[in-house]
Amino acid sequence: MTTMPQPRRSVAPLGSRLLGDISESPRRRRIRVQLLLTTFLLGANLIGAVIVVTLVSVVVPGPDVLVVDKYWWVNFVVVPVYVLLAFVVGVLWGTTRALRALRWAAEDRSPTRREQVNTLSMPWQLTRLQILLWTVGLILITTIDGIIDPQSIPKVAFTIGAGGTVVCAFSYLLSEFALRPAAARALEAGDPRRIRIAGVMGRSILSWILGTGVPVAGLMIIAIFSFIPQYYTASDQLAVAILALGGITLVFGFFLTLLGGFATTAPISNVRSGMAEVERGNLEVHLAVYDGTELGELQSGFNRMADGIREREKIRDLFGRHVGQEVAEAALSKTSELGGEERDIAVFFIDLVGSTELAASSPPKEVVDLLNRFFAVVVDEVDDHGGFINKFEGDAALAIFGAPGELPDHCGSALAAARKISARLLDEVPECSAAVGVASGRAVAGNVGAKSRFEYTVIGDPVNEAARLSELAKNAPGAILASKATVDVASQAEASLWELGDSVTLRGRSVHTVLASPKQAAESG
Repeated sequence: MTTMPQPRRSVAPLGSRLLGDISESPRRRRIRVQLLLTTFLLGANLIGAVIVVTLVSVVVPGPDVLVVDKYWWVNFVVVPVYVLLAFVVGVLWGTTRALRALRWAAEDRSPTRREQVNTLSMPWQLTRLQILLWTVGLILITTIDGIIDPQSIPKVAFTIGAGGTVVCAFSYLLSEFALRPAAARALEAGDPRRIRIAGVMGRSILSWILGTGVPVAGLMIIAIFSFIPQYYTASDQLAVAILALGGITLVFGFFLTLLGGFATTAPISNVRSGMAEVERGNLEVHLAVYDGTELGELQSGFNRMADGIREREKIRDLFGRHVGQEVAEAALSKTSELGGEERDIAVFFIDLVGSTELAASSPPKEVVDLLNRFFAVVVDEVDDHGGFINKFEGDAALAIFGAPGELPDHCGSALAAARKISARLLDEVPECSAAVGVASGRAVAGNVGAKSRFEYTVIGDPVNEAARLSELAKNAPGAILASKATVDVASQAEASLWELGDSVTLRGRSVHTVLASPKQAAESG
């Protein structure tokens, strides 16, 4: 007993199992995003509070601002009330406002341009709210503590500022993570040409701030306090060493982070510019691969992708030249299968007169040159009138109007194209003459052949009738003949240019065909 292979499932398509699957319902996605946002923002603020309490009570020297009898109304009234207010505004109101802006995702519809930009900038909007709340808190609490004891101002301001910096950096990174499902859908709807608040470089700087900037800056400020007697009494030599090493770490660490960010963003920007060129239609773009990491593999992969696109476009172009652009587009847009469908079409068959004698009396190169000039006129007019050349048969061609795509006036288009070709051949290829037969009716249009090799064509009585009319037209004035049925179906403007003639029985057909020819040709005949 053989086991059927199971379909491959994508694991964490959004980068984490916490973000769920892209196929989950909008309601479930909304609940997931709200829980993640609330948890992350609350957690970031709790981390900031722990940092502030730790710095104030243990690390930063200076007056003890946790003394109950001196600062009790600040610590037990002002701070709790403001923290509660900040929680309501920053976490609950902020997440509710964010989800209101993401209503389009919950409604499972495509976003507008404004909704796209709003969605992609939402992490920065939430972070700005955190910056505002912590700044107000810093000013409020520092002012109140400074009124009680002015010497507490540097200590309180530094500790709240350090905690707020950490909270805001965490808020941006975690909000961007939680909102990734909505951002993915916004980007799928199209590129809104947004202004990136924090790209790869911004994330690198935020990571440096969290891991290096704030801790080292705090260490250096503590060392500075040691030079102020009322705050701290420590070895000047130790303080100088801390300041020197901290300064080196901050300066060189920051510039190394910048260099690393530039080394990361430069290849990415290179690939983005290449993609923009491909989007504009320039398929000859080729990137220089100058990075030795995975980013270099990204550049090399882009070049391979561009090579593949160029190759496919060449094949598409050759395919269209061989079978016609309409047939090529129809074949590429749907599965090609053997068989066809009945369509009302118009066809004309055009054949060079005296081509056998011409081939026998002229060099092959001249014959080929003549045929190319002849077919250039035919193809040009057929394309202009909405038809396509179904096949070339030596010195003849079969043109179809009304298949595979619909053509409102297929009969009028076929008649007009035949007239224009006849007129142009007299001026542009005077050394040859061609006979044209135009017919219309019901035919089967589709793919004929074998599964491994087939072609698009039409089969039916109109094709046979057009071929017989072309033979008959070799001895007719103007060398153009059409069936009365074709002229009757054509538009009034085109039908008025044709005149009816004799009724004949064409070879291989049992019914009579009433002939029609252009009025000028009929009058000259």
